[in-house]
Formats: sequence, C-alpha cells, structure tokens
Amino acid sequence: MIGIQAYALVAMLLFSLGALSVVTRKNIFVIYLGIELMLNALNLLFVALSRYYASMDLAVITLLIIGTIAAEAAVFLSLIVTLYRQRKTLDADRLKVTASKEG
Repeated sequence: MIGIQAYALVAMLLFSLGALSVVTRKNIFVIYLGIELMLNALNLLFVALSRYYASMDLAVITLLIIGTIAAEAAVFLSLIVTLYRQRKTLDADRLKVTASKEG
C-alpha cells in the first residue's frame, strides 16, 4: 500500500510545478493552467489526508474546492476570451488594465 508520504510528495511536486508556471510564464492561459494545477494538488493532498485519518471532513472540503474550481474556470475562461477579442493577445505583460477617469 502506498503511504501518505508518497501522496504528499506528488502533491508538493504538482503544486511546485503550478507555482513555477504562474511565476515564469507570460501567457495568461498558461498562468490559469498553473493555478488549476495548484488547486488540484491541494485536492490530492486533502483526499490523501482524509483517507489516512479515516475522516470525511477533508473529503467534503475537497468537494467544495472542486465546485469552486468549476465556477472559477467558467469565469476565468470567459475573461480570457473577452481579453483576447479586445486586445488580440494573451501576453500578460501587454494586458495592462487601464482605469477610466471619471469627472
């Protein structure tokens, strides 16, 4: 049987890869995928801990995180499509948000 340390190691590696892609990449879609990878690594760790401690508390939290990920995916992907239609690029350095001055 695989121990909790193996699951924790895989979760840490996935989270590190996600964080690395968020910090180093310029494409906003790749940044989004890095965020998703970090959230899924967190889910993996929660499910492993839930199984290890034989408790359903962390499994319920995992289901809530999955629901949040689904809602976040819908909002973020629509934002990406809207930004691409307006600016014709997905480069994060070129997507400066300009505030309109009223008055």
